[in-house]
Amino acid sequence: MIEVLANRVYRQLFLAQVIALIGTGLATVALGLLAYDIAGGNAGAVLGTALAIKMVAYIVVGPIAGAYADLLPRKALLVALDLVRAAVAICLPFVSEVWQIYVLIFVLQSASAGFTPTFQATIPDVLPNEAQYTRALSLSRLAYDMESLTSPMLAAALLTVINFHWLFSGTAVGFVASASLVVTSGLPRAVAAAKREDSIYAKTTRGIRIYLKTPRLRGLLAVTLSAAATSAMVIVNTVVIVRGLGLGQREVAITLAAYGGGSMLAAFALPRILDRIADRTIMIVASAALTALLAMLAAIGSVSGGNLGWAVILAIWPILGIAYSMSVTPSGRLLRRSTGSDDRPALFAAQFALSHVCWLVAYPLVGQLGARLGMPTALAGMAALSLIGVLAALVLWPRNDPDALPHDHEDLPADHPHRSEGDKDHAFVIDDLHPNWPKS
Repeated sequence: MIEVLANRVYRQLFLAQVIALIGTGLATVALGLLAYDIAGGNAGAVLGTALAIKMVAYIVVGPIAGAYADLLPRKALLVALDLVRAAVAICLPFVSEVWQIYVLIFVLQSASAGFTPTFQATIPDVLPNEAQYTRALSLSRLAYDMESLTSPMLAAALLTVINFHWLFSGTAVGFVASASLVVTSGLPRAVAAAKREDSIYAKTTRGIRIYLKTPRLRGLLAVTLSAAATSAMVIVNTVVIVRGLGLGQREVAITLAAYGGGSMLAAFALPRILDRIADRTIMIVASAALTALLAMLAAIGSVSGGNLGWAVILAIWPILGIAYSMSVTPSGRLLRRSTGSDDRPALFAAQFALSHVCWLVAYPLVGQLGARLGMPTALAGMAALSLIGVLAALVLWPRNDPDALPHDHEDLPADHPHRSEGDKDHAFVIDDLHPNWPKS
């Protein structure tokens, strides 16, 4: 997996991603402390609203950014969005009202909604070989998991010597460093997109229309629902479960680390597994495992009167992390196969937006179920939601899912780059004509 870092351009981009993630992690810790500083006992409600604003920004802004990303130089766009995020981070320590937090979070997350899918869409151009791209996906998954483990520890260490307001400065430095690495990366220009005289609606919905017309991507969305049910349970209710057992913050951190550790282990193993087993098989089996584990925990909780026990959680959380990582990590491979470079930003933005719809459903649902009806009911509810995802994936994602399907481009304009004779190494969806896998 590490060998892909020999590619200088990818190495620079990966470092930019890691540094930006660490900065984001510091901001997450600082934001919680800022909310408590301003709102006191209502800090939970403030953070819940901020999280909802984050999801809305991702869902609304993501497709718009994806629609117009191909009209701007990707390097300049990525750098500009990093600088916007740095500017917001600098402003956050000076807020004194809750509404100011909401406005700044919307701006910050809107910039992230433009940055993330554009960044993801550049990697296939840098690493066109699928084996290398698969390893880059696993490395990216590893970076996210490492951030979830290291950022809280780094923040805790820094807070022993500085006020939490300074954590936002660390966030800003991270985004500026990320922008600098993108500038010096030597990122190649994206393949020129075909000119289209589409309406604003057509442009902003193009990625989602392509996505929903592609069977394997409809299956991916179903798998994402299963993954969202599990991660929402872990993120929202781990602290409730562990503290409910009379344990402290240290035990909460250890439990979350166990989940992240399982996810990291899967990220290391997946490249070799994907060389031997089809993406569909791995992702659906992993989603089914998530469903079974959640249902088992619900049953244990019901029998024990809601007391799961820390030993049980520590045993199951890493397995959930493994299955979660196996269900979501291959998604970039499916997106890469399902479109050409000109539509790739729009398709990655569609995945970014639609996947966060799943989390927008799962987060409040699992929180309300746990608070009102108890953890066994929350686990059972998430198991049911995950099962819906598994069954939908089995129906929507055909068993025979070849990488290539023959098609022609006779309905494309004469000057479209995909009309050229002998052009066999691309992927392209012809709207309303090819609701199938579009790679020839």
